[in-house]
Amino acid sequence: MTSSPAVATETINGGGVLGFFWQAGWVGRTVLVLLILFSLASWFVIFSKTLRYSRASRAGKRFLAQFRRSKRFSEVSAVSNELGFSPLVGMFQAGYAELDTQVKASRADDGGEPASGRFRIRSLTGVERALNRAAGQEILSLSRNLGVLATTAAVAPFIGLFGTVWGIMDSFKAIGESGSTSIVAVAPGISEALINTAAGLGAAIPALIAYNLCASRVKVFRAEMEDFALEFLNLTERNFM
Repeated sequence: MTSSPAVATETINGGGVLGFFWQAGWVGRTVLVLLILFSLASWFVIFSKTLRYSRASRAGKRFLAQFRRSKRFSEVSAVSNELGFSPLVGMFQAGYAELDTQVKASRADDGGEPASGRFRIRSLTGVERALNRAAGQEILSLSRNLGVLATTAAVAPFIGLFGTVWGIMDSFKAIGESGSTSIVAVAPGISEALINTAAGLGAAIPALIAYNLCASRVKVFRAEMEDFALEFLNLTERNFM
């Protein structure tokens, strides 16, 4: 697994990262491949979550404007499918479905149209539970795959550190075999160690930053959903209680 002085000289003189990859031992290659896979996975999550959150934010603003402008739940339901990227839509549909179920049950008990001309629901708590259930599902959807970022941020530096330690061990082995402490003898192992360290940090740092940003966005969405739930319950209480 120890590189020859000629190979070491070639690596130093311009082999580059790609050249290093082919000249490194199987441990160095394995470490680099793992770090590249972690990095690619994390960047895929970063781009997908950026797009998802951006769409959810825009759709949420439009949905809230429509919800506050409409006088009846049925009007909001008619346009909700067009704004399905917003987590508020999932909450509304769950709450509206619970309202519809309770209103139909109330009509069946009254034998048709209510005498007062106003539909009633039996339990505001049931509507609240439906909203909370839907909010939990939406939070899970928004948080899906964030574990990839957290895992990359936590694991990649240690994988790089393993490659670093192995590269240093390789350098000491080269010194022992050649009996020389010149840079030509130790360069392959040192370069392997340094590139693995850099690759580990290069995978971990963007993942850590992205994870913190995504977690902050999820908290914002959670707060918006809590506010919407209160707004929905207030409107329900005014119209159906």
